[in-house]
Amino acid sequence: MVTRIEDPKDDRLQDYFGLTDVALRRRTEPERGLYIAESEKVIRRALAAGHRPRSYLMAERWLTDLADLVEQAGREGVPVYVGEHDVIEAMTGFHLHRGALASMQRPEQVPPEEVLRGATRVAVLEDIVDHTNVGAAFRSAAALGVDAVLVTPRCADPLYRRSVRVSMGTVFQVPWTRIDPWPAGVEVLRDNGFSVAAFALSEDAVSLDDLAADPPERLALVLGTEGDGISRRVLEAADVVVKIPMAGGVDSLNVAAASAVAFWALRPTTG
Repeated sequence: MVTRIEDPKDDRLQDYFGLTDVALRRRTEPERGLYIAESEKVIRRALAAGHRPRSYLMAERWLTDLADLVEQAGREGVPVYVGEHDVIEAMTGFHLHRGALASMQRPEQVPPEEVLRGATRVAVLEDIVDHTNVGAAFRSAAALGVDAVLVTPRCADPLYRRSVRVSMGTVFQVPWTRIDPWPAGVEVLRDNGFSVAAFALSEDAVSLDDLAADPPERLALVLGTEGDGISRRVLEAADVVVKIPMAGGVDSLNVAAASAVAFWALRPTTG
């Protein structure tokens, strides 16, 4: 099933065309039911999560490094395409530093209630538009005890190539789904037994230290979009507004950094 390619416009590889066009990928990936996994580690984590490959695209040397996946692809009838770096770069629009890509079948979204079941810590990413920040938040969530992530309708796609790469594949590890409509979804959280904490610079905000001293058993942490922060309606609907104590004249952190601080301070403890 290994096919060598020389034409960067080969129609069999349309899944990989123009991967740097963010607007195009956000529009077409969900509709076509695919996402792109980049690097050996990310591809293996996607497969371990049960996601199905549509095809692989890689440089020559990766036929050896990924020999077991190539063999499995042959058994399952999954195409493996191999090309020179300049052909792959002309096709995708970027230099393939990590040697291998996989076009993966996008899993179906599940309802929020399903990922909330049994969770005690949930992160809500409200309209975060930068794929790097989304990926970093997922990596922190996986490392710091967050059981599930909900993303709002206008939030960047966690399965966009850059989000997946920055997360180091943890987008496949932490259960997540979209919560729509929003901010009406605040009531979905509350109906499922969660207190809702919105992180914002607000005059009535309590310190993260105070919330961490006696947190609710089930807690949803809402983190807002870059620049504007959390929407007014969510601030009004939240059970508590929280701010991270700052020093050095700094008033706020990048949302990815803020998520790591919040997740660590409010991580579930035992005993």
